[in-house]
Amino acid sequence: MPRQARLDIPGALHHIMVRGINKSTIFEDDEDREQFLNRLGGNITDARASVYAFALMTNHAHVLFKSGNPGISAVMRKQLTWYAQYYNRRHLRSGHLFENRYKSILCDEDNYLLALIRYIHLNPIRAGIVGTVEELDRYPWSGHSFLMGEREYGWMDVKYVLLQFKDTIKKARNAYRRFVEEGIGMGRQPQLTGGGLIRSKGGWSQVVSARRSGEREEYDERILGSGDFVHAALKEAEEKIRLQLKHRRTGRTLVQIIDQECDRWKISPKELEGGSRRREVSAMRIKIAKRGLDELGLSLAEIARHVGVSTSGLARAIKR
Repeated sequence: MPRQARLDIPGALHHIMVRGINKSTIFEDDEDREQFLNRLGGNITDARASVYAFALMTNHAHVLFKSGNPGISAVMRKQLTWYAQYYNRRHLRSGHLFENRYKSILCDEDNYLLALIRYIHLNPIRAGIVGTVEELDRYPWSGHSFLMGEREYGWMDVKYVLLQFKDTIKKARNAYRRFVEEGIGMGRQPQLTGGGLIRSKGGWSQVVSARRSGEREEYDERILGSGDFVHAALKEAEEKIRLQLKHRRTGRTLVQIIDQECDRWKISPKELEGGSRRREVSAMRIKIAKRGLDELGLSLAEIARHVGVSTSGLARAIKR
């Protein structure tokens, strides 16, 4: 069965899991981890997203963030492409670094935000990298140390997380830390690393109980949340796809978008396709790319073929 498309809903909470191909190492040392985080910060800032938790392990990484208008795909494509190139260059290797698809779970923020933050930040303890919460406080490659004030990155929304616990940072930090300590004995919680009805209910026994009582809920393997949340998320995702299909059914094409924008900007299609770097042409090229992404659901590679630049060049132009 083919894999379902990712649910890329702007403004939603996403749990992203990235793994090395065949469980191979993706972080050799602290320099690799620092580079990954620095680049992540830039991509998150550009996308106007908010990070609430992260953990960098040896062969995988977790990131919990609320996406901005570009959605998760724009952030992760830039992040993983850049890091794989950096890693291969630095460590004199070639080939794929990551599994072909990173895992993305759309999460019900109201019911799972704090549990996911705790679960992600306890990864170093479960893996035996650190032994105690005191060591975790100072461990630099988990967002826990940022919430505890040991490190600081402007792109991690520390205040938003802490104020879920108390109304002052000091009280909130103490309450958050107790919350983390309480989670140590819970061990691995597979219901927090995926979607589907069993995960959302907390286990198969809860699903059986619900069915015996006649309860029926909508569910989706890409979503962690209640039936009502799943229904609303799918409805929003379907609306986005519906609008894109509507544009396509009306016969709108990328060529038409290019003609419209060239007419509006008074620029010839030949200058655009010739790769001109004139400021007005570059600005129009970005406008065309965004319309192609939003209205037609096209890939950057497909758009780049029509606007006179490479895919990476177009991605950099949009980022700037």
